[in-house]
Amino acid sequence: MYQPYPSTSKPVRPLGPPAPAPVLTAVKLMYAGAAVSTVPLIIALALVGDIKAYHLRYLGHSLTAAQLSHWRPLIITVVIAFGLVVPALWLWMARANGQGRKWARILSTVLLGLATLQLTGNNGVVQVFCAALAWLIGLAAVWLLWRPASSAFFKPQGVV
Repeated sequence: MYQPYPSTSKPVRPLGPPAPAPVLTAVKLMYAGAAVSTVPLIIALALVGDIKAYHLRYLGHSLTAAQLSHWRPLIITVVIAFGLVVPALWLWMARANGQGRKWARILSTVLLGLATLQLTGNNGVVQVFCAALAWLIGLAAVWLLWRPASSAFFKPQGVV
């Protein structure tokens, strides 16, 4: 007999209740956090042409202009890689929390704690502003995720 779509042996996860309003708002805030966290990357890439103006230090020694020119491709690669990690985490947490993953709510809280530590390490006005704005967005999102209306959404299916 002809079967148009082959079936898989994996069990299908039952659909749970739809996400409550606080979770949906938290997910939207996480998307906003991803957008805010890309601003420092965009600024860094815009200023990468003037990389010699940076006063980079390696093992306690300032790098010379010749050394900066030599290391420029690596520096740009590292800036891009690290600059994409934070927005990727925001997007990952938004998706996982929107699906009701209990571990994502906990990991989002841990990441907010790490963002709190990051607030002390910024030194530029734009860095401080973006870090503070992202932290406030994260705080609001985590608060919404732990609201009583949200807690029922994160309970495993079959648990009453």
